[in-house]
Amino acid sequence: MTKDKLLTTQRDERRARAGLEDWHAALMEGAVLRVRPKAMTVAVILAGLMPILLGTGTGCETMSRIAAPMVGGMLTAPLLSLFVLPAAYVLLRRTLKVEKI
Repeated sequence: MTKDKLLTTQRDERRARAGLEDWHAALMEGAVLRVRPKAMTVAVILAGLMPILLGTGTGCETMSRIAAPMVGGMLTAPLLSLFVLPAAYVLLRRTLKVEKI
């Protein structure tokens, strides 16, 4: 997720540099474009982890202890990537008073 976010932030900056739009609009458009692919990826991974997390039988205690943090990570990583990191980027640019890219 980290490498993806760095690459997409660079893409948003290139769009703003090319004069297609200002950096804030480029950042917001980039976040909107990434919602569906990330949501589909997370949904598929969570669908695969649910039987492990909710399973019963031999070894289910061990497997559920492994699956629980994975489910938590898969729920929080896209939220951080799509909402928190762009907001932090905007705040950092405003704090450093960077007007042009």
